[in-house]
Amino acid sequence: MSARLHKLGKLIKKKSLAKCLFCTDGLTPDYKDIARLKRFMTPRKRIIPRSESGLCVRHQRQLSLAINRARQMAML
Repeated sequence: MSARLHKLGKLIKKKSLAKCLFCTDGLTPDYKDIARLKRFMTPRKRIIPRSESGLCVRHQRQLSLAINRARQMAML
């Protein structure tokens, strides 16, 4: 459990990460779905890391593959 102590001795729990978007919706990352791929990219077109996006390992790998495919086809 990740928690820290406040200066008054109370425990403060860290905010839990969101569940994987693709797992909850039952989808997989697709290189043709540009709107969804852009959600996981910074304004400088870099892929957001898993720690910030909240994706599971499997879908983060699929997402990076889909983004790279879309870049290769000049869709992004």
